[in-house]
Amino acid sequence: MNLQGKVALVTGASSGIGAATARCLARAGLTVVLVARRAERLEALAAELEATGGRAHVRPADLTVSAERERLWAEVHARYGGVDVLINNAGLGWYGYAAEMRWEQAESLVQVNVAAAVQLTLLALPAMRARGYGHIVNVSSVAGSLPSQGAALYSASKAFLDNFTVALARELRGSGVWVSVIKPGPVATEFFDVSAQHSGGRHIPVERLAVTAEAVAGRILRVLRRPRRVAYVPWWLGVVPAVEFYFGWVLDLVGPLLLRREYATVERRQKTARNPQPVP
Repeated sequence: MNLQGKVALVTGASSGIGAATARCLARAGLTVVLVARRAERLEALAAELEATGGRAHVRPADLTVSAERERLWAEVHARYGGVDVLINNAGLGWYGYAAEMRWEQAESLVQVNVAAAVQLTLLALPAMRARGYGHIVNVSSVAGSLPSQGAALYSASKAFLDNFTVALARELRGSGVWVSVIKPGPVATEFFDVSAQHSGGRHIPVERLAVTAEAVAGRILRVLRRPRRVAYVPWWLGVVPAVEFYFGWVLDLVGPLLLRREYATVERRQKTARNPQPVP
């Protein structure tokens, strides 16, 4: 598929991977439809892209709500007749014992990470198949191949995306429509801070190993230009499924220790905040 002049819809475009991907695609000559809840951030990003010669349109939407996703697609379809590229990037995180997760938090995570990606994919596919070209990219995580203590539902949501992508790719083989999954490791975005806010201040231990959002965006563009079903960022994370298969027993022992240590760290931090030391 020649990307020049094509239309791409990017969810979660107000920050992080979504914003970096929108910039990358606009530079490559695509018209970018920016989707997220924070309209003011989308407007600022659209202005930035247009100032450098790009084309962008803002479509605020709350992806936790099915009716909002339907409205979004109706607006996009009315203007463009569908999209050529769909980037399902929006995602929520939460870190802690699953038993402590409120249902409202769990439901929001499933709606954004799973239901939104599925609904938008199913809405996009008919027009793509009719045209005989199109590309859907699901932004997953290496956590989908590595069930992680403290991120049980997040890991499961990404495992769903992995399986959904591969199954769809097999169904669409020969149709001219590609479906790919991008599996980054931890990425240096505000995702971790938002996750910590929702999780009572607990931070995911792998934060310090994060790659940049721009690295992930660059990988997405390369996959659009040279389609493939699965791509890891960085590439060497492709060993992760083998690590889980052969060394899952080590993670069974180490993982719970990391989770308990993070709880202890947060407890000390909160205790210090409640009882600050007097200034000499």
